[in-house]
Amino acid sequence: MIKMLKSISMINLKNKFFPLAFCLFGVVGANAQGKVIDRIIAVIGENTILQSELETQYQQMVAAQEPVDQNSHCKLMEELLYQKLLLAQAQKDSLFATETQIEQELDRRLRFYIQQFGSEEKFSAFYGKSIDDFKTDLKDNVRDLLMAQQMQGKITNDITVTPNEVRTFFNDIPSDSIPLINAEVEVGQIVKMPSITAEAKKEAKEKIAGIRQRIQKGESSFSAMAALYSEDPGSANKGGLYENIQRGQFVPEWDAWAFKLKKNEVSEVFETMYGYFIIQLIERRGDAVDARSLLIAPKVDVQDLLRAKLSLDTIYTKLTKDTILFSDAAAKYSNDEESKNSGGLILNPYTGSSRFEMDEIGQMDQNVAFAIEKLKVGEFTKPMPFTTRDGKQAYRILYLKTRTLPHRGNLIDDYQRIQGMALVKKQQDAIQVWIKKKVGNTFISIVDDYKKCSYTNKWVN
Repeated sequence: MIKMLKSISMINLKNKFFPLAFCLFGVVGANAQGKVIDRIIAVIGENTILQSELETQYQQMVAAQEPVDQNSHCKLMEELLYQKLLLAQAQKDSLFATETQIEQELDRRLRFYIQQFGSEEKFSAFYGKSIDDFKTDLKDNVRDLLMAQQMQGKITNDITVTPNEVRTFFNDIPSDSIPLINAEVEVGQIVKMPSITAEAKKEAKEKIAGIRQRIQKGESSFSAMAALYSEDPGSANKGGLYENIQRGQFVPEWDAWAFKLKKNEVSEVFETMYGYFIIQLIERRGDAVDARSLLIAPKVDVQDLLRAKLSLDTIYTKLTKDTILFSDAAAKYSNDEESKNSGGLILNPYTGSSRFEMDEIGQMDQNVAFAIEKLKVGEFTKPMPFTTRDGKQAYRILYLKTRTLPHRGNLIDDYQRIQGMALVKKQQDAIQVWIKKKVGNTFISIVDDYKKCSYTNKWVN
């Protein structure tokens, strides 16, 4: 249900200091490659590093077409040493991951990999085991990952950088190493959705109530009715089916019904911001459900759409006459909840910032890119029609806030980017200090052939 999905922030498999390699790909890779002659190559506290762990990490790099060389095994070994050291300290500090956290993380990761195969059946067939068996095999690895992440958070979460530190960091970068920044733009929008009339809402509600009645009478199956009538593009072509939906992933009204229905039970008609729904529970597993969903959205009247445009015409006049700031107009008038509270700025879904690199295909909606192409900085488009991500018709005004040409980074145009780089450097330094301190009072043993590596840190005293 793409249009109902909230923003889900998945835990990155590779963080900005060292990759936390207790990752599903590595374990899955080992399973896919068959049995490996194994041995312990390091011991950190009560935790071990196996040769197979290192090899699956290396195979993952190769599969991802990352550059590898004769030092790759040594670099991966240091990453694993760091992870196990984090885990050892987390165990000493009595940090733990709850069963709910572990289950949610397992489900998140499995959803990603299943999507790569296209279905649970194809995924299970490839690896020769069920999803439940996979979760059982991976549970300890995910628990270790979450504990290591908590420990790293204790080291770095409270670290900040001052403007003076940012300036010093930038001035210390050799001139030939200052990063090249691609052409970027910042774009704002004011969105006006047409009002939905009471008559349109009544018509939609009666239609879905009739569909529910036919399902309840056994005249047709839920899946058949969803395929015929549902207006949810995320599930209609699958008979309304959604699998492994986590609590909190969809809107609250959907969750409220999904997690109280009995197996095969059909909900009452309920209203959300997207329209009217009925759902049928297929299976519930803790905080995850498989369910069928059917949506009927109230239809927009042409006159209502025209009124939305006229409302934006008035706002456009105020903007061009400088009687209101764009950010204030967005906060006061825009119907887009994601952008109105950030001064109307559209956020880049890939970076979380308001900047879009113009030569990165797919970063920006191509309709937006085309509309702002001839705008000068500070100019606005006239109200223009567009279709929202959930398929609704609306109007919006676009605003070009900034446009930068390709250039070497500087503190005026790229302060936030450089601030982030300075913060990462300070956090890395803190981690190096922490590693040096903990290595001194943690039992660490490494086999001879991996002692020969040129590590960044001194792992054995």
